[in-house]
Amino acid sequence: MAKYAPVIGLEIHVELKTSSKMFCQCNADYFGKTPNSQTCPVCLGMPGALPVPNKKAVEWALLIGKALGCKINKISKFDRKHYFYPDLPKGYQISQYDEPFCTGGAVEIKSQIPMINKIPNPKPQKKFGITRVHLEEDTGKLLHVGSETLVDFNRSGVPLVEIVTEPDFDNSDDVKRFLEELQVIIRYLGVSDADMEKGTMRLEPNISVKKLNVGTGHCPVRTRKELPSYKVEVKNINSFRFVKQAIDFEVERQIEQLEKGETPKQETRGFDAKKVVTYSQRSKEEAQDYRYFPEPDIPPIVLTDEYIDSIKVPTLPQQKLELFIKQGIKYQDAFTITRDKNMVDKVDRTLKLNSSDAISTKDIVNVIINRKGVADLQPHKILEEVKKRKQPVTTDVSKLTKVINKIIRENEKVVRDYQSGKVNAVMFLVGQVMREMKGQADANIVRESLIKKIQSSKSRIKN
Repeated sequence: MAKYAPVIGLEIHVELKTSSKMFCQCNADYFGKTPNSQTCPVCLGMPGALPVPNKKAVEWALLIGKALGCKINKISKFDRKHYFYPDLPKGYQISQYDEPFCTGGAVEIKSQIPMINKIPNPKPQKKFGITRVHLEEDTGKLLHVGSETLVDFNRSGVPLVEIVTEPDFDNSDDVKRFLEELQVIIRYLGVSDADMEKGTMRLEPNISVKKLNVGTGHCPVRTRKELPSYKVEVKNINSFRFVKQAIDFEVERQIEQLEKGETPKQETRGFDAKKVVTYSQRSKEEAQDYRYFPEPDIPPIVLTDEYIDSIKVPTLPQQKLELFIKQGIKYQDAFTITRDKNMVDKVDRTLKLNSSDAISTKDIVNVIINRKGVADLQPHKILEEVKKRKQPVTTDVSKLTKVINKIIRENEKVVRDYQSGKVNAVMFLVGQVMREMKGQADANIVRESLIKKIQSSKSRIKN
């Protein structure tokens, strides 16, 4: 029986949160605003309107490229990408084609096992290539109301970065992990909220299936010299889970066709999240169908070395994760903290405020991880909480004895379990005692006292 290998590449669209749109001064914050209230002759494509590039959008596109390890091209240009759709008033989109801002990067996904012999594992588990990062304008938005389709042009002209990967993925789990990591990176850079519910991060997998010779086994996509003769693009997915489901469905659908001796059609498909299926939308265009040519109203953009060097990439999540692990924080806590830039900033600001050698990064992270309502907790309050937790607890021995006797009487089965060799059973009793003591007891003293009482002949409960 033949074996099949999925070949998957990604196109990710990220809206930048600049104040104004890509080529005009209209407000770029369109979400929830009255339809068509944030438009002008430029973003409506009126005759004679001239586009002027947004400098901050260019800077942020370069920042994304740098963070993804791309080469920054000193000379780039904008192009006209022609197609006709109701949400594109000009009949073309200002995008980039053969001379984008950034090319040839990669994202490494670290191993889920972060420590080897107590040393952080420096080797990436997998590496996925970035083909290009380019800048373009977003389109309007179609609204389907009853039997009518309306167009809201508030989104038209919002700066949009497109990140295109190499076809380096061969399963949906890797795609999901990559996209989750990319979202965190984008948020660390502060250039976008990357909120898929609001459409500021939109996902489009390109999926095909390669037929392998019997016995070749699994091999990375990049070692395959020839790609399939077709690809299917699933458009505008707004959930990591939906991307995974769409890929799994498409791979199975395409394999069924290949098994019949058919070549799947090259097309663009949508994803129905309720039915968990993809559906055909239109035949997929090739580059020549868009009739690309240089945007005549915008001259080529030339970047100096000084300008490129002035764009600084902050510490990224994987770097922060490794730093926290080196500081003694367990992997799961470090991973949880580094998924949220606000939590990382809270740790950093608390460390900066801390003047005590007795308080470590681990102490601060433990409070932030384990305390409810930490979002509103300021650094000086976090330090107060750490100091409070580090203070020795005074145990009321007389009260503790009464509580232990009560807990033992009320939990005879647990006591018998402990006596029969289930030593971990005592931890349940410790928890019960600590709850009765309302935290006013040292846990080690509670445990020792419980064991001593259970083992004494007077408190022994026989079967």
